[in-house]
Amino acid sequence: MSDSKSLRTAVIGVGYLGRFHAQKYRQLEGSNLVAVADANAESARKVAEELGVEAVTDYRDVLDRVDAISIAVPTPLHHAVACAALERGIHVLVEKPIATTVQEATEMVALAARKGCVLQVGHLERFNPAIVAAVNRLQTPRFVESHRLAPFKQRGTDVSVVLDLMIHDIDLIQELVGRPIESIDAVGAQVFSGEIDIVNARIRFEGGCVANTTASRVSLKQERKIRIFQDDAYLSIDMQQKILTVIRKKDAAPVESPAQVSIEEESFDQGDALRDEIAAFLKAIREKTPPVVTGEDGLRALQTALKIAELVTGKGAG
Repeated sequence: MSDSKSLRTAVIGVGYLGRFHAQKYRQLEGSNLVAVADANAESARKVAEELGVEAVTDYRDVLDRVDAISIAVPTPLHHAVACAALERGIHVLVEKPIATTVQEATEMVALAARKGCVLQVGHLERFNPAIVAAVNRLQTPRFVESHRLAPFKQRGTDVSVVLDLMIHDIDLIQELVGRPIESIDAVGAQVFSGEIDIVNARIRFEGGCVANTTASRVSLKQERKIRIFQDDAYLSIDMQQKILTVIRKKDAAPVESPAQVSIEEESFDQGDALRDEIAAFLKAIREKTPPVVTGEDGLRALQTALKIAELVTGKGAG
C-alpha cells in the first residue's frame, strides 16, 4: 500500500454510476485517482479527460498500481472483477447487489477475509442522513413498512426490481431489525420489461417483527419512504426529501383520554451520500476497521432478495 496519507484508487466501470464514483475519488482528500477503466473506450476516455486521469479498457491493467477500487460494472461481472482485485490484496467497494448468486457473493466474502481486504457493498441508503439519525431513536421495531417507487426507465431493467430497487430496503430493514428472518411471502408482476417490475414482500422476523416492503419501477411518482413502529414511537423517514418525523405519546396524557402525541420533525441537508460512502470506505482501509456495509451485509441482502424473486417467479435462486 502507498503511504497512509494517500491511497491509490481506480474505478472499474464508468457508465452512469461509475462516473460519479470517479468524481468523488478525484475530490476526496487522501485519494489519488490513478485511472478509470471501462470496456467502452469512449466512456473511459470521456471520464478520464474530465478528471485528468488515465483511461484503460482492460481493468487488469491498473490492478498492480492501486490500493483500492470501486466496481460499477454490470452485476454479472462483479464476481470476476472483485476476485481479481482481492487476489492481489486490493480493497474493494462493489456496487449493489454484491453479485448475481449467493455462491459468488460467498466466495467474494471468503476471499476478502483470507486476503485481509476491506470489502464494502454500495448500499447507499445507509449513508442517508435521515436514516443515520433514525438509528439513534430506534429500540425494538415491531412493524416496518417501506415504499420505493420510481417511473419506468430502461436503465436497470436487465434485473428484476427486487435487485434493482427493493434490495436497498431489504438491507436497511434487516440491519434495523437485527433479527434472523423466519418467513417470507411475496407477490409481483412484469409490466413493461421482461423482468419483475413491481413487488410486495412480507417478511417475518424471529421475535415477531413484520416488515411489509413494496418496490415499483412502473409508478407515476418517485417515492422512497420507510415507516417504523415500536412500543413508544412511530418513525417516518422520507429518504428522498431527507426528513425524519418522530411521533410519540406524551407521558403526561391520562390513559383514559384521547392519545396526545408529540411530533418532532427534522430536515437534513441533501448532502452527498456517495461521497460519504466512499470516504467511509477509505477510512476503513486506513484504520483497518470493518466497513459500514460489510460483504456479509451484502450477502445477507442478496440472499433475501433472491428468495423474494424466487417466490414471485417460481424459479430457484442462485
